[in-house]
Amino acid sequence: MIQYALKCSEGHTFDSWFQSAEAYDKLAAAGMVNCAVCGCVHVEKAIMTPRVRPARNAKPKLQVPPAADEKIDVATPSPEIEKVLSEMRRHVEENSDYVGKDFASEARKIHLGEAPDRAIYGEAKPDEAKSLIEDGVPVAPLPFVPSRKTN
Repeated sequence: MIQYALKCSEGHTFDSWFQSAEAYDKLAAAGMVNCAVCGCVHVEKAIMTPRVRPARNAKPKLQVPPAADEKIDVATPSPEIEKVLSEMRRHVEENSDYVGKDFASEARKIHLGEAPDRAIYGEAKPDEAKSLIEDGVPVAPLPFVPSRKTN
């Protein structure tokens, strides 16, 4: 696994993990690396600071825990992120067909020309998604659960 700092053409920066440098190159060439903030597909690697391990005989740094009154709620996204995700969900649901659990087979049919070319979304098991990516089918995970799946 490799972590890259990425930057979109809109100026947003974010990190993402990839199986390898080759996997990143393949996904980027296929236009499957999107900005985590705005969804822009014009993403490139940003300058990163190297991670250097301290010497074996170096004294460990003192880790300062957060103040007792300083609570960090990682489960609740910020209002800005919620707005972007809401807009992205609306756009996906208005401009594509929901195919549910048939996503992998329908995406493959579209890729092979056996079904009409159109935007779709749905659910796929991790092994199905991996197989689609390995076969060059342009797919990407959505950062939300389709509203048809929510209660």
